[in-house]
Amino acid sequence: MTVEDIARRAKRAQIELLRASEAKKNAVLLKIAEFIDKRKAELLNENLKDLESARSKGLSSAIIDRLRLDEKRIAVMISSLQEISKLPDPIGQIIDMKRRPNGMLVGRMRIPLGVIAVIYEARPNVTVDVAGLCIKSANAVILRGGSEALNSNQVLVNIIKDALSEVGINPDVVSLITDPSRDRILDIIKLEDLIDLVIPRGGEGLIKFVSENSRIPVLKHYKGVCHVFVDEYADLEKAYRICLNAKVQRPSVCNAMETLLVHKNIAEKFLPRMGDIYKEHNVEIRGCEITRRYIPFAKPATEEDWYAEYLDLILAVKVVNSIDEAIEHIRKYGSSHTESIVTENYENAMRFIKEVDSSSVMVNVSTRFSDGYEYGLGAEVGISTTKIHAYGPMGLEGLTTLKWIVLGNGQIRE
Repeated sequence: MTVEDIARRAKRAQIELLRASEAKKNAVLLKIAEFIDKRKAELLNENLKDLESARSKGLSSAIIDRLRLDEKRIAVMISSLQEISKLPDPIGQIIDMKRRPNGMLVGRMRIPLGVIAVIYEARPNVTVDVAGLCIKSANAVILRGGSEALNSNQVLVNIIKDALSEVGINPDVVSLITDPSRDRILDIIKLEDLIDLVIPRGGEGLIKFVSENSRIPVLKHYKGVCHVFVDEYADLEKAYRICLNAKVQRPSVCNAMETLLVHKNIAEKFLPRMGDIYKEHNVEIRGCEITRRYIPFAKPATEEDWYAEYLDLILAVKVVNSIDEAIEHIRKYGSSHTESIVTENYENAMRFIKEVDSSSVMVNVSTRFSDGYEYGLGAEVGISTTKIHAYGPMGLEGLTTLKWIVLGNGQIRE
């Protein structure tokens, strides 16, 4: 079956989701969760094949970590589906209804986008998160995962299709492109009459390729060059915990901290102990000249380090003279993903929130919380770093748009 055939079938099937009741869509989500739990052994076995293949190809430790499934990660997938089932159905919601002087009621109704193509790499949990959110928001979805996760993704999509069939919805609303070649991506992004939105998730090269060649609107899940700024008014105990968690808890994901900024007035007190903590956790430090005075094992940072998304136990560290310099650094080198300030100064916290224009801006918490599940969205299709339509973690509402509706009683325009 060609990509165009898959897209045509998805477009025809999507109307079934649009007509389905909230209860029926929730039943599909819960059935997927049930089937994942029942077929856990099969899923883990297929994932093991993917991991063995990835190692034999010499793929990076970051990719292997994102690829790996275990009992805990499967439990999170199941929990995400259950959470999505509990969220209010956005489809058909009417907002901003106003009565005009002639008696007409004018408002807007929330509707699905239609058919969405998601092109992603490595992480099998994305398959479930995306499918679950699209089913609940009445969007058909075409999934093109990376070749490194093909065995895992095939099991998951088979489970999803089985659940759709059992509940009585056309399984064509969720499809997987199994051909990993770049030509299939080109096939997808030229189908502007059949596909309404493309979301690329992966490396910088993939996102640039899709953006430069697509005839369809593209919503970018770009790289995560995330920053933590330890202000001169920081509570140092909070700062140690936050900075450790943001880098070490799971360094291979896009919301892990890649650059630590430290105010000069606190650097001498903060950096030596922070450096020791990082050393205990095998973090490689690449620091500015002042950083290297306080962390002797730090390597010299280059200009490229400030732009880098390491996705590994590597951290760039810079001492700044002021909050203004910290904000300016983020605006220059950041990727509009997630930034956090550690401070007890209310004015500085509010300045940081207002002046840093990334999709998530935080005060006194780890960047690792930049996540649809943690935000109460159940899951996410991606973290949009594109300001048009959606910005930040995309949940159910991000997969919808609004159309105008007008209710009248025979009014005509004079």
